[in-house]
Amino acid sequence: MLVNEEIKLKEVRVIGVDGEAIGIMSSDDALRLAYDKGYDLVLMAAQAQPPVCRIMDYGKYRFERDKKEKEAKKKQTIELKEIQLSCRIDTHDFETKVRHAQKFLESGNKVRVVMRFKGREMSHMAIGQEIMQRFQDACSELGNVDKAPVLDGRLLSMVIGPAKQK
Repeated sequence: MLVNEEIKLKEVRVIGVDGEAIGIMSSDDALRLAYDKGYDLVLMAAQAQPPVCRIMDYGKYRFERDKKEKEAKKKQTIELKEIQLSCRIDTHDFETKVRHAQKFLESGNKVRVVMRFKGREMSHMAIGQEIMQRFQDACSELGNVDKAPVLDGRLLSMVIGPAKQK
């Protein structure tokens, strides 16, 4: 976006501080008018015929624009929530963990499901894989598996992302 002396056009359509159309004039005259009022001249639509410039406080405009962009970015961030399981998990505990995961997926967050193996539990990998598969099936209508279950040392983990809303 061009501002003040950066605008090197012969004629521009000028819009005032309050949004009222001032008219078509040379860019030098428009710049002088903006400086007299204590504002900046900002090129808003370069492709228009003649190009449109607006008299405004450019610093304030940039601040407001950046603030809006930050807010929009804040709203679209996806958090990674973690749920921990064990291979000796009971039915009710399993269902509670599934409900938590479903709540996270509904609010648009990703869920990382981790199963920690302790001691001799490492010899019962099949049980862990089965529990992970049950968990995946229980969350299938709200989320898709982004990262399949992977064994990393004593941790078996997978990532479930929210399903795309239609």
